[in-house]
Amino acid sequence: MTFAYPILIGDIGGTNARFALLPAPGAPMHVLPRVLTASFPRPEDAIRDVLQGGPRPRSAVLAVAARVEGPVVEMTNAHWTVNAAEIAAALALDRVSLVNDYVPVAAALSALREEPDGDLARIGPAIEGEPGTKVVLGPGTGLGAAALVPVRSRLMVLPTEAGHVEFGLTEAGEAAFWGEIEQVYDRVTAEAVLSGPGLVRLHRALVRAGGGAGEFDMPSDVCDAGLSGSDPHAVATLDLFARLLGRFAGDLAMIFGARGGVYIASGIAPRILGVLRSGAFRAAFELKAPQDDFMRKVPTWVVMHPDPALRGLMVLAEQDESFIYPRATHVSGLMS
Repeated sequence: MTFAYPILIGDIGGTNARFALLPAPGAPMHVLPRVLTASFPRPEDAIRDVLQGGPRPRSAVLAVAARVEGPVVEMTNAHWTVNAAEIAAALALDRVSLVNDYVPVAAALSALREEPDGDLARIGPAIEGEPGTKVVLGPGTGLGAAALVPVRSRLMVLPTEAGHVEFGLTEAGEAAFWGEIEQVYDRVTAEAVLSGPGLVRLHRALVRAGGGAGEFDMPSDVCDAGLSGSDPHAVATLDLFARLLGRFAGDLAMIFGARGGVYIASGIAPRILGVLRSGAFRAAFELKAPQDDFMRKVPTWVVMHPDPALRGLMVLAEQDESFIYPRATHVSGLMS
């Protein structure tokens, strides 16, 4: 089955929910107002709000920042329960599909262009990527990751929960502050340090390890102070973040054999592009002996597109038959 137009597409994250309407095949996407998930008790209430006065959709494909294993999804970093059947009933939709939030980000890689005029900015040397698997990851409210794998004439998207794997120190200098990192669920995971909240945790750890003061509460404050140079600990935090992100991105590249490249998405990466290009990211990415020769052949990019998830959802809605990806779908009272 294909999606019936108009199609509602939505990227539901832990902090923000972004929606758009696809009015007809080939027509431009109509972006709707962004909403804060904390401002509405349920996703259907938020959708009703952004649809006020506009055309009514007939179907929807919604990306959710959580593991999607069925038609009811409890979000990881927000209070919403996303229920495909309830959304379909509340909005009189013929079909509602739920996917992990990094499924469309991976799908968007098939449509994004390279620099200088495109949506991808290179990190590191000018390496020509080989045909094959691509990996995308993004530090935002959480840490998402997925792989895009060519399978004959189609593309398979493999979403992951890689952000929840254990993450530890590897270099001698990291022992001085690692014990100061605030744990989440009694663990230090990749997401605990490689996310917006992770920036704050790393800054606090460096401040406390150095016996200093002046901790920040918001990731944007760490970025501002680090990029301006007004806070030495914030400068060190951005450098450390780039190194740890390169380390984790390199691990994913090895796990998936990502000859097609590794792509960093989310709002943080474009903002600190200069830091990521300064060398620590790529050095940590390649430092994977005995696989360092393979790693030097894998290109790395930052996704500069402002809404890669919406772009990818548009691709999935319009070219659904070209992709293989896990989803939970409610259709006319039936579940598939």
